Amino acid sequence: MDDGKVFMDRASLLDELFEISHIRTIYHMFLAVLLIFCLSTLAVDYIDQGRLVLEFDLLFFAFGKLGTVTWAWGVMFVYTLLVPYYALVLWGTLYHSSPSKLGLSLGTGLILSAVQTCVLGLFPIYVVVHNQLPPASRFIVILEQIRFLMKSYSFIRETAPVVMKNTPKEGKSPRFPTFSSYLYFLFCPTLIYRESYPRNTHIRWKYVGVTLGMILGCLFYGYFILVRLCVPVFRPETNQPFSKRTMVLAVFHSILPGIMLLLLCFFAFLHCWLNLFGELLCFADRMFYKDWWNSTSFANYYRTWNVVVHDWLYYYGYRDFLWLSKRKFRAAAMLSVFIVSAVVHEYALAMGFGFFYPVMFCLFAVFGVVFNFTMNDKRQSPVFNVIMWACLFLGQGVQVCLYCQEWYAQIHCPRKGVRTLTRLLERPEGAKL
Repeated sequence: MDDGKVFMDRASLLDELFEISHIRTIYHMFLAVLLIFCLSTLAVDYIDQGRLVLEFDLLFFAFGKLGTVTWAWGVMFVYTLLVPYYALVLWGTLYHSSPSKLGLSLGTGLILSAVQTCVLGLFPIYVVVHNQLPPASRFIVILEQIRFLMKSYSFIRETAPVVMKNTPKEGKSPRFPTFSSYLYFLFCPTLIYRESYPRNTHIRWKYVGVTLGMILGCLFYGYFILVRLCVPVFRPETNQPFSKRTMVLAVFHSILPGIMLLLLCFFAFLHCWLNLFGELLCFADRMFYKDWWNSTSFANYYRTWNVVVHDWLYYYGYRDFLWLSKRKFRAAAMLSVFIVSAVVHEYALAMGFGFFYPVMFCLFAVFGVVFNFTMNDKRQSPVFNVIMWACLFLGQGVQVCLYCQEWYAQIHCPRKGVRTLTRLLERPEGAKL
């Protein structure tokens, strides 16, 4: 199974579609909704408090302690840049002359795995928990942790077999990837390592400016969705008992903000963010996603939603599993990839929000697996596209509803031990405990 992903010069699908005026009108409609959000916020603030100034207090809270985030990212980056590369060079230099190739490989692998666990595994968790970072800052650290782990694994996975197969001539050292190619890989928008990629001839600075503006617009868009559609519903402290009726109403109320946040995350990250780095680095292969919105099966949706991550899971998870099992157990290979993806998604959300509430895991690992095997590629009718969108709407509503409820439950209903400690700390100074 030597054939791998082939990179080629191609633009992102939305960039091509936005050249069509009819499609670009949809983009203009979303801009109009953002404008309405701004006007409604100004109107409500003026009526309630008599001021005409937009305050982004929630945004500043979410991205707090950026200094801590910066130095933590710097530590992870320097480690990922130096340790995996020079570990490969050291191992490759000794490999062909070593009397015990297996022992050398196992020893190097175990040592590197232990160091990876400490620096890229435990260190980001310690930074997030010890410094009590706010949500957005937490997500930056955790997502970068996952990205560096995937990048370093891809680098080792792609280069180690080449070093093993190519025995150098006597008196010469093995050929290793250049340090500059590895440095470029750490920033380019792909998780599959290659020594070279198709490159553009120049940077379109106008495209960079427009893309950066769209990222900032998506950031404020998400802020207004939370402030106008989520916070007023879930924040108020009421004494109403929980009931099935309130739960159903909350889920269906969360469908609109849920699907808008899904589309925003797709557009801001998979289109704008990755294209921004692709343009700055002249990276020519911009197929970060496909036409997932036309999917009539969840199997196709999972393949086309995030091509960057799907490629990594396919080549290093699914295909390697088949290679190890001699092309048997295809269903087990697919299931293992689903479980790994569900665990990583849930880990990111748990660390980002600061509590473990496995809604994403249940939806992904249970319903996602069921839909993947039942709504497969044999389903071609447009009816199944409607079913897919209905499931996405409902799933996003459930996630937004339950995560918002749990967020405010952590605030309004602290654990018994926390309440006891709070009462003790609030006693007058000198009072007997």
